[in-house]
Amino acid sequence: MKPKLSRFAVPYVGWLALFVVAPIVLVVVYAFSNDAGGFTLDNFARMGAYAVVFGRSFKLALIATAVCLLIGYPVSYMMSREGPRFQRVAMVLIMLPMWVNFLLRTYSWMSILENNGLLNQLFQRLGVLALYNRLTGAELDFFPLMNTQGAVVLGMVYNYLPFMILPIYSVIVKLDISLLEAARDLGADGLNVFRRVILPLSLPGVLSGITMVFVPSVSTFAISKMLGGGTELLLGDLIEQQFLGGAYNPQLGAAISLVMMLIVVVCMWVMNRFGEGEEQAVML
Repeated sequence: MKPKLSRFAVPYVGWLALFVVAPIVLVVVYAFSNDAGGFTLDNFARMGAYAVVFGRSFKLALIATAVCLLIGYPVSYMMSREGPRFQRVAMVLIMLPMWVNFLLRTYSWMSILENNGLLNQLFQRLGVLALYNRLTGAELDFFPLMNTQGAVVLGMVYNYLPFMILPIYSVIVKLDISLLEAARDLGADGLNVFRRVILPLSLPGVLSGITMVFVPSVSTFAISKMLGGGTELLLGDLIEQQFLGGAYNPQLGAAISLVMMLIVVVCMWVMNRFGEGEEQAVML
């Protein structure tokens, strides 16, 4: 006997249908339509011209995710090994930037990285710029930090790093200490305890963090526009141009959005399957 839908769930279902299902249906309809409203596949065929944008978006998203993982895992592990008071303070410091508006956080990096920004002024006062000019024979007045792929990756890492730290920390802090003690009693050194016990058991948090960082990174447009100066076009920027820019073409923008959603769903499915395989291996 199928359970009946509770009346308390009706508002949620209505909200879900109106603001989640309906927009996705509209994207699918637009993706397979032409200007006259007829069925077509030309929108997908025209996406080949933007293969470079697809490649750049996934490359920068993967780099940002890898950097977040390299920073986030050690931070999460060290936090989990400290006392409750230190953990609370560290959690507040990690979450504090998230209380500030996303655009304001990104604008702050613009003032830091611009040609006369805080970082270039610091390099000038410390003599780093003069030393670089002497060693290379260059005549730079400043380091070109803005409008580069590095600035875009930096913006992604800064904004999305908490999404990597928090899920990994939440898993590691709950690990049974007796498992680590048992591994040491059996003769495992610190490296083997980490490789054979801590890392496999923390893998669900790692996969959650990778997903939570990669998905917004591959679809971002504000960071690439503000820190990339519009020169490093990403998928989010391309979609925005098709819907709001001078190259108004909502059908093509919907097709690109649909393909990007499918790629993200496939990546998440692969990571979830990988995580299930690792968990079964650990249980065995």
